[in-house]
Amino acid sequence: MRKSLQIAGAYIGIIVGAGFASGQEILQFFTSFGLLGIIGGVIATFFFAFLGMQLTQLGSKLQTDSHKAVIYHICGRYLGVVVDIIITFFLFGVTVVMMAGSGSIFEQQFGLPAMVGNVVMAVLTILTVCLNVQKLLSVISWITPYLMVLVLIITGYSLLTMDQSFTALEAVAKKQPAAASNWLLGGLLYVSYNIAAGAAMLAVMGGTTKDAKVAGRGGILGGLGLGLLILLINIGMFAKLDTLQGVDMPTLLLANQLHPVLGALMSIALLGMIYNTAVGMLYAFAARIVKPGNSKFKPAVVGFGILAFASSFIGFIKLVGTVYPVMGYLGFTIMAAIIVSWARSRKEKAEKQEGEIAV
Repeated sequence: MRKSLQIAGAYIGIIVGAGFASGQEILQFFTSFGLLGIIGGVIATFFFAFLGMQLTQLGSKLQTDSHKAVIYHICGRYLGVVVDIIITFFLFGVTVVMMAGSGSIFEQQFGLPAMVGNVVMAVLTILTVCLNVQKLLSVISWITPYLMVLVLIITGYSLLTMDQSFTALEAVAKKQPAAASNWLLGGLLYVSYNIAAGAAMLAVMGGTTKDAKVAGRGGILGGLGLGLLILLINIGMFAKLDTLQGVDMPTLLLANQLHPVLGALMSIALLGMIYNTAVGMLYAFAARIVKPGNSKFKPAVVGFGILAFASSFIGFIKLVGTVYPVMGYLGFTIMAAIIVSWARSRKEKAEKQEGEIAV
């Protein structure tokens, strides 16, 4: 169970980037649909748990140290090549975005030059990725309980101090910009985007244990934890939606309304989420190019980390931003491939059991 919880914490830590923890993504994909957004959150929870279980179990069974084997297993020989290339590109792109995002928080929250945040995040990310993968999971998973506690406090505060009826808030929600045309698509799209980014590291995490049940349990618990965070942040923001118009970081605003100290703690949580995502993405990217354990792995990590740091200043974020819609379609491709692979394995298992009974 300890190993499962470690995988679960790391799963949450990698998926929950700055956009998730800040509440901005939850606001657009769920809260903007009012109470129906809660149903969207439940559906997203199911898929996060199911897909997390499948990817970690496959990683365990194939004993992979990069996403390549798992992607080829579920997508096949030809589609696997395309998906592999796109995932590898996005792993590097998300690393760049996280480093740039750190600079923005240092500038906005602490009044320091953005470059300081970029440098600090780049150095911490490179040093952490140079650790072995077991230590990496421990580092990534530690921030998750801390974030859970903060989100529980913020949600409780929002519900206790809400001054609008649910009917009035429903009307406010309809005026919010939404990331999808309806609540169902919003929930599915949110899973799709995140699985496209997190599939690589989920496969690697599964490969750290030979017990597929332990790995799968970690995937399920991580998915349920993500769902709980989605629902809590969604409900907390819905209760105070009338005060969150045009706010870039809603959860940070709610934390500051409760107490400046909680606001500062939330800022640290946001940086922790950025750090987790950057570490997970850089490790998965480097592991796909150079096999971990190879003498060239750590020098490669340093080189890729420096390149990502440099890219955060030359407009690479805009490049990734224009290609992000492709990430959603990629996620749906991975989701469909996993479901087909699961159904096929279930059928093969049933046929095998029938054959044994016949004999």
